[in-house]
Amino acid sequence: MVRIASGQGFWGDLQRAPVDQVTGGPVDYLVMDYLAEVTMSILQKQRKKDPSLGYARDLLPLMAEILPVLMRKRIAVITNGGGVNPLACSNAILALARKQGITGLKVGVVLGDDILPRLDDLMAQGHELRHMETQEPLRTIRDRVQSANVYFGAFPIVEALRRGAQIVITGRTTDTGLTLAPMIFEFGWKQDDWNLLAAGTVAGHILECGAQASGGNFSADWQNVPDLAHVGFPIAEAFPNGDVIITKHEGTGGRVSRQTVAEQLVYEIGDPRRYVTPDCVADFTSIRLEEVGKDRVRVTGIAGSPSTEFYKVSASFSEGYTAVGTLTYSWPDAIAKAKKADEIIRTRLRDLGLQFEEIRTEFVGYNSSHGPLAPLPEDANEVVLRIGVRDGRYDAVERFGREIAPLVLTGPPSVTGFAGGRPKPAEVVSYWPALLPKSTVQPEVQILEA
Repeated sequence: MVRIASGQGFWGDLQRAPVDQVTGGPVDYLVMDYLAEVTMSILQKQRKKDPSLGYARDLLPLMAEILPVLMRKRIAVITNGGGVNPLACSNAILALARKQGITGLKVGVVLGDDILPRLDDLMAQGHELRHMETQEPLRTIRDRVQSANVYFGAFPIVEALRRGAQIVITGRTTDTGLTLAPMIFEFGWKQDDWNLLAAGTVAGHILECGAQASGGNFSADWQNVPDLAHVGFPIAEAFPNGDVIITKHEGTGGRVSRQTVAEQLVYEIGDPRRYVTPDCVADFTSIRLEEVGKDRVRVTGIAGSPSTEFYKVSASFSEGYTAVGTLTYSWPDAIAKAKKADEIIRTRLRDLGLQFEEIRTEFVGYNSSHGPLAPLPEDANEVVLRIGVRDGRYDAVERFGREIAPLVLTGPPSVTGFAGGRPKPAEVVSYWPALLPKSTVQPEVQILEA
């Protein structure tokens, strides 16, 4: 049995979680997921400004704290926090190790997922990288593309582990692959063991969002989840036959139950019979969950089928600018005041000849979360007017920002909440998903050593 601990569910997750996972009880692997689609464009911008950046910088202070524990307990770390510059990230971690007098540490680096420099060549070869929903070819927005990465799976990580890496730093690797990789490595699973690969993929899907599987963000019975202030992140106890038990360290807060695990399983999936990854296709309708003890849920029965011939491409591109302003209106007649303010600002924008690609108003505290799907309060105590615009013209979006503050003295009464100044235009980054034959991209694994 191998114990694989989730340490981060996204870049910005609970900072103490990885430390608690490696110090709070026995684990063999710590896996940390840092990347979301928009994160890649942010990291590309950072690397353009400074070639030594482009990775999740939260990793460095964390690794400085836990490196001695990792070395003493022989815990391996796998993370996609390398972003668009996993080599620089790995070198920075090795520098930390040398500073602490640590020797013999091997860091595996997975490269090759960043295809931004190859886009023009790939398109010239006939790969149109069509948007998976609209079927538009990438060439329609090529001049605005900021990042482009393929999702590698578990097997490049497995190669790094086989070559002795104790820490593996990747770029855009699937969230599930981080957990599947140590199972393949430890149990000797083959590339066509579809049911086993699917079982490891399901385990990875359960761990990928951190404490969301152990009581955090839990909708069914959130009021009775104990001690979320000290929530324990989930751990997968994996077995060679593909069975997995989801648990957490004793004495930590949160809860691991059939409900918490099931709720995470339906997070971010499309067709439940075809959960597609680079490693396999998993059938989520085959999953069986059973509570086998306090904070222990057994996951069994998973069926898998062969992987597809494609990698998914995650690209991002610039799509104009946005600005959002807010004002708070208080009782009495809070919603009526906010609606009148919205009417006034829209009239003034029309008078200025300003038309935007999109203008949207929300009344926070009244209808912003559910619209007409939930009961509306008859007499709200206070309402936040939130109005935003999106457009390709920077000057137009900036001009919109100047129309919020005047409402304080030229609109309805009982208004507050304008301490932040004029809203400034922010770049809109949009997502472009596409498919690319696996034969066109080859992962590269390097081993570095302190």
